[in-house]
Amino acid sequence: MTSDPLAAAPRRKIAVCPGSYDPVTNGHLDIITRAARIFDEVVVGVVNQGVRKSQAVFSAEERREFLTAAVAHLDNVRIEIFSTLLVDFVHAQGAGAIVKGLRAISDFEYEFEMNQLNRRLADDIESFYIMASPEYSFLSSTGVKELATFGGDIGDLVPPGIGEALAERIAR
Repeated sequence: MTSDPLAAAPRRKIAVCPGSYDPVTNGHLDIITRAARIFDEVVVGVVNQGVRKSQAVFSAEERREFLTAAVAHLDNVRIEIFSTLLVDFVHAQGAGAIVKGLRAISDFEYEFEMNQLNRRLADDIESFYIMASPEYSFLSSTGVKELATFGGDIGDLVPPGIGEALAERIAR
């Protein structure tokens, strides 16, 4: 008998796309949409409290609402908030994969470290990386927030409604 988890007879392939999504960008949606074409189900995991990021502009519930609206056309995507280790969240969702987007070498270095730590904790979970589409290779939530802070037009960088919500929140 083989120990290859992918050789087991058919089971749904579920992946988790984790992130802060503060705010969700069109780059995030590109990765989620492409993952949804590959996996039977994609769970977008909204990190409730990030460790390496500053205080979130939007609450986890607000980010979940923005994402839910943005992926409404994708039948095999659902949004969940989590506050645990990523591997614990992945197991709780019945998933066997983590999907992340990569924009640049700096993303790779960070994600490589995270992958090694995650594999140490749960070697039954595989990580998949989707290269950012060229039009989104520069796009980050941090960059969007900076542009919005100084009055820059972010309308084509985020899903409808998010630009206005971000401008309003920053104005406070």
